Amino acid sequence: MSTAVTEGVLVEVTSAYIPARSSPEESAYFFAYTVRIANGSAASVQLVSRHWIITDGRGRVEEVRGPGVIGQQPVIRPGEAFQYTSACPLTTSHGTMCGSYQMLRDDGARFDAEIAPFELAVPSESRARLMN
Repeated sequence: MSTAVTEGVLVEVTSAYIPARSSPEESAYFFAYTVRIANGSAASVQLVSRHWIITDGRGRVEEVRGPGVIGQQPVIRPGEAFQYTSACPLTTSHGTMCGSYQMLRDDGARFDAEIAPFELAVPSESRARLMN
């Protein structure tokens, strides 16, 4: 799990390998990740856009930018949270993701909420790296 707090907004991410959607013999690995965004600040915030930095096991980097997440630009009130699940295909059995969400406070101020790095890994790959 990765965790980051920016201006009172907590972003937590967990990831999982999805073997049923993967084909290792074709270098196709599918990972799901679940993001929980909790607003611990005193003002409502709206998730306006996303910026992902995806690095595969060969060090190849892809950046993804776009409006909202899963077709939404949710408003998160103080004390509330928003959660969603999405996915990332890779051609390697492991990689990492990190990035930020551009947030808009109800007073018009914008800030980037950090998404701390998290691992995308086939379970056996993850365990092997921990042992080395």
